Amino acid sequence: MLLNKQISISYFLDLIKWDLLAIAIYAIIAGSLDHYGLLRRVTIPLAILSLVATIVSLLLAFRTSQSYERWWEARLIWGAIVNDSRTLIRQVKTFLPEETASFAQRQIIWCYALSESLRGLPFSEKVKAYIAPFNSESRNWPNFLLNQHGEALAAATELNPNRQVQIDATLARLCDAMGKCERIKKTVFPKSYSLLIHFLIYVLMTILPFGLEDRSQWMEIVIVFVVPVLFIAIERTAIVMQDPFENRPTDTPMTAISQTIEVNLLEMIGEPVPVQEVQEESYYLM
Repeated sequence: MLLNKQISISYFLDLIKWDLLAIAIYAIIAGSLDHYGLLRRVTIPLAILSLVATIVSLLLAFRTSQSYERWWEARLIWGAIVNDSRTLIRQVKTFLPEETASFAQRQIIWCYALSESLRGLPFSEKVKAYIAPFNSESRNWPNFLLNQHGEALAAATELNPNRQVQIDATLARLCDAMGKCERIKKTVFPKSYSLLIHFLIYVLMTILPFGLEDRSQWMEIVIVFVVPVLFIAIERTAIVMQDPFENRPTDTPMTAISQTIEVNLLEMIGEPVPVQEVQEESYYLM
């Protein structure tokens, strides 16, 4: 998630609005009945509450850690793509100068094609215009474009074999980065784990009013509302971070990174840099 200086609170609240509503309704009903209704004599030992809260906390800590690890790995992969893209064009410009422009253009399109395919989006006009002449039904256009890199490299008979190996090693790293992105995209976080955490949060919410002291009705309602909401917020944060290629504000900013790569590569080969479109969103970059 690449954010500007502010985060949209409304976006996050929209993710948990139904949980907020359910918790608020229960807090009001349970808080009232615990003071004036038939449930006022029901008492649950504080040790039980502590046990459930501890279990939820441990599970959430593990879930958040694993989600952040996936998100951060995706960001590291795209950081490596930036470096390897620059390295590739520097090598081609030095070892195979007559092919520099074609390699640079193909690498730029590769970055956009990879980001759009990972998000499951239709290809942009820039990508469509480039791949149209190939007249191919490829199911993996980023891999197809890398293969075009390799074929162009193999056709360069005047290239020194040692230098050819160096460029091929860079292509291998780009292919490895693409495979890592596909692994993250296609590896689903276990749903049973999410259901278990969500269930335990609601169990804690259910028993919480009966483990508190019955001194203030409104204070009890506030506590019964705030504590589960905090756990729900942490859980939802982990859920939206675990999938960094889903075309959401929490994505790895692949479009912005691809634009950076485009600017860098065009500058390296002395081509004019196009004016980049400014996204309308004020609090994140895709």
